[in-house]
Amino acid sequence: MQLNLNKSICFFDLETTGLNITKDRIVEISILKVNPDGSEEKKTWLVNPEMPIPTVVIAVHGITDEKVANKPTFNELAKEVNAWIKDSDLAGFNSNRFDIPLLAEEMLRAGVDFDMKNRCSVDVQTIFHKMEQRTLKAALKFYCDKSLEDAHSAEADTMATYEVLKAQLDRYEDLDNDMGFLADFSSRKKIADFAGFIDYDKAGEECFSFGKHKGRKVTEILEKEPGYFGWLQSADFPLYTKKVLTAIKLRSLNNKLQ
Repeated sequence: MQLNLNKSICFFDLETTGLNITKDRIVEISILKVNPDGSEEKKTWLVNPEMPIPTVVIAVHGITDEKVANKPTFNELAKEVNAWIKDSDLAGFNSNRFDIPLLAEEMLRAGVDFDMKNRCSVDVQTIFHKMEQRTLKAALKFYCDKSLEDAHSAEADTMATYEVLKAQLDRYEDLDNDMGFLADFSSRKKIADFAGFIDYDKAGEECFSFGKHKGRKVTEILEKEPGYFGWLQSADFPLYTKKVLTAIKLRSLNNKLQ
């Protein structure tokens, strides 16, 4: 089944130095851009992470320090990568919990404003887990009867994810071929930031999901404890979380001035 698209969607996968969203770096990124007319564009970059790649991680994806030593840094690639994805929805395998949050951190570190407000994110892994409870390798075999060769290559994983989503739409009649529907279906919980430090209450207002203020409205805490905002900005929270908090604070100030 071909995807029913109102705008382009970028399937992407990252290989990284590790699993820490705030501290680890991208070493490879592959993007498959599928356009509404069905045409496809593909691009893969190796990236110098400017830090050693741990041996245990090299054993997974095979990308060594030597392979990326003369490659551009993400700071050098950020604008080019952003040009590929800026007007598109995003999709990946476990992308809502890992790839998108880590990509956002890299973008913000490079000075590129990254936001998901006007686009959908479709997590093919979540759809798979809700339907079948398996892995990407098993998903490709189950849905497409194909073997995943060169697993943990960003390009191979990206292409496999695209194939699996199309096959999922063919298999499940209750899955709408609509990126908004798939984004909602593949989300686990509505959160304001990628890392899940800020979620929403029943009224749709942002609340803290951690620590001593868990469950309390962000606007209420920032007004009563202005020093808490400063602590959050200086602490080791993801840059995107800090960006969301700043936006909430500015919105609250603007509402008071009106």
